Amino acid sequence: MTERVLHVGKVSGISGSEAHLLTLLPDLRARGWDARFCLLHEDEQGAWEFAGRLVDAGVPVEGIRLARDADLLAFTRVLRVVRRTRPAILHTHLVHADAYGLPAGKLARVPVLVSTKHGFNTFRERRAFAVGDRALGRLADVHIAISAGLARYLADTEGFDAAGFEIVHYGIEAGEEPGPPPVEPKLVCVGRLVPIKGHETLLRALAEAGRVVPGLELGLAGEGPLRPRLEELSRELALEPHVRFLGRVSPIAPEYERAALVVVPSFGEGFGMTALEAGERGRAVIASDVGGLPEIVEDRRTGLLVPPGDSAALAAAIVELAANGALARKMGRAARERALREFSLDRCADRIDALYRSALARRAR
Repeated sequence: MTERVLHVGKVSGISGSEAHLLTLLPDLRARGWDARFCLLHEDEQGAWEFAGRLVDAGVPVEGIRLARDADLLAFTRVLRVVRRTRPAILHTHLVHADAYGLPAGKLARVPVLVSTKHGFNTFRERRAFAVGDRALGRLADVHIAISAGLARYLADTEGFDAAGFEIVHYGIEAGEEPGPPPVEPKLVCVGRLVPIKGHETLLRALAEAGRVVPGLELGLAGEGPLRPRLEELSRELALEPHVRFLGRVSPIAPEYERAALVVVPSFGEGFGMTALEAGERGRAVIASDVGGLPEIVEDRRTGLLVPPGDSAALAAAIVELAANGALARKMGRAARERALREFSLDRCADRIDALYRSALARRAR
């Protein structure tokens, strides 16, 4: 008998967690699970793009619009969906899904409730939020974090037990063998233009590194509210000839391949999908030593790790690899090998599949 699994998540666009679900859910269906998705949304274009891609992959989707963060009518609709679909497992992703999905699953007597935590968020540092999130967490039978670094962060900021999380890294699909990196010292940074991504630190590091390595170029792929400030800082640091604001780029793989190095200067990353994507494309990565990034970037083998927010250390790392193309290419080859070996889509789906079966077996006993 095929067991039904209802995933619940709030989606506004497609980034790390959504890209993960776009591959995971079809894979679960291929393994015999009747995987479905309950989409919480605010009518964003990105939410409907996500839904369309899931439907095209054969995953049933049901949408529920949220009028506000705490929407009682939306909660009753979620509860109605859960009761009608009668899943054996309900699996939530991100804060809104925990708040709506876990109580609905408990009221509907779903046998197994699973919650995945995906990212660093400044609101997690608020005491009231931490108390509420832990209370919701007690409803779940299985807790998943997408990295050990994220589990430690949740323990430090909210008081969760880090050892209580199952660690399931995202996976990535292997593309064709990438071409060699360019000889020119071209860098790219991919991510939303928001403070936690560390773009200001990167621009200051670029200005410092440019005094040692002439001809450095940086492409910033992504949009966000910080763009005007970053454009202003670029002018202040006389970086305008060296920095390109690329906006939203899709597909992103060609942008990685045009670069010699990929930089991930974040202050927090639950996982660090950009670092994994870059590694799969055979590029060395310079990343902050924070969150899940050290689990992807093996320091001095597939790239370099630097303290978050340290522009001097980041500049030194840029100089080291930009001035030594042979070392950067060697690290890039090692990064691709590691990405394909340690972070395959099958490996990710294997872990989720095993956790589901184990949880259902415990429930049956």
